[in-house]
Amino acid sequence: MLRVFGFLMVVATAQPALSDVTLGVGLLRVTTPQPATLSNLDPVPDDTGLAGAQTGLSDNLTTGKFLGQTYTLDHQTVDVSADPMAVAQNMLKASPYLILDAPADILLAIADLPQAQDALLFNTSASDVDLRDDNCRANLLHSLPSHAMRTDALAQVLVQKRWTDLVMIAGTYPEDIAYADAMRASLTKFGLKLSDEKTWDADADMRRTASQEIPLFTQDFGDYDALVLADEVHDFGRYVLYNTWQARPIVGSEGLSAETWSPVIEQWGAAQLQSRFEDQHARKMNSHDYAAWAAMRTLGEAVTRTNATDVETLRAYVMSEAFELAGFKGRPLTYRAWNGQLRQPIAIAHPRALAAQAPLEGFLHQVNELDTLGIDRPESNCEAFQ
Repeated sequence: MLRVFGFLMVVATAQPALSDVTLGVGLLRVTTPQPATLSNLDPVPDDTGLAGAQTGLSDNLTTGKFLGQTYTLDHQTVDVSADPMAVAQNMLKASPYLILDAPADILLAIADLPQAQDALLFNTSASDVDLRDDNCRANLLHSLPSHAMRTDALAQVLVQKRWTDLVMIAGTYPEDIAYADAMRASLTKFGLKLSDEKTWDADADMRRTASQEIPLFTQDFGDYDALVLADEVHDFGRYVLYNTWQARPIVGSEGLSAETWSPVIEQWGAAQLQSRFEDQHARKMNSHDYAAWAAMRTLGEAVTRTNATDVETLRAYVMSEAFELAGFKGRPLTYRAWNGQLRQPIAIAHPRALAAQAPLEGFLHQVNELDTLGIDRPESNCEAFQ
């Protein structure tokens, strides 16, 4: 009973006075053809992202019922070959708050719509570094970490473990290439480098021949401390594990990975979020679900603290130093004022357990240790937020 009373007191003091407010939010998912991979063991759930937003909506409503605040979610899914811009325009007529699950080019096109100039958009699916840098938009915030945040987190682990002799295998899909580019930049940032790298362009059926093909493919690497895999579409990487010529750790897209969210995160109250999500959707929460949840909760937290629903007030609060989101990651999440990226710790995990959480101890920053992950203010080329 004491716990409930304490919660009510916190909610009651979150804003100056109770009044009935309603915030409508749109969620637009733009589907694209997925590359054919060697294995179908890990199919992408049909409700990826949507399920996270729905859990965020439920959390907002739980708090909102004590404050006279109501939230709604209108979600639509459209194929990229259809007309996602027309759908986005119609959704922006209904609400200036839009959570987006779309490729980078579609995100930018939507952000540049005349109807979106006074809107607040959230990117929950595109990790492209460029969206947080030269191609940033003032009306587009990012609740999903960039590739650079994840590769910086992994580079910190490599430094801590003194795995300095590194090699990499990269796939040929755009996401693989983007991850590999981010990894090279992260290694340079933290004083590391690759001694060798290869491109995966084999067309053999690894399900049958991995034990013969992979040792030969990796034999030329010689000895090394760790092998980095850039396989973001999860095509060949699973077959590299335990089949390399040298018995060495594998990190990156497989093995020890830097993840936005993972079912193995249980500390900091995360088990409660995991349970709520699984009860509602009968599956585990993934990184895109978490990003959509964080976007929805960002709006809920802003409304709770300001008791307002207009874009100017909510955006100003979200981008202010006063904003904090309890994200079940051990420390408050905030948005970077120079590019709209949500600061957040990155889990270093394998499929069975959490190994560490970045930023790691010893990686210091003059303002916020979370800014050791991804684009820091002095490095930013984003002019839209200035």
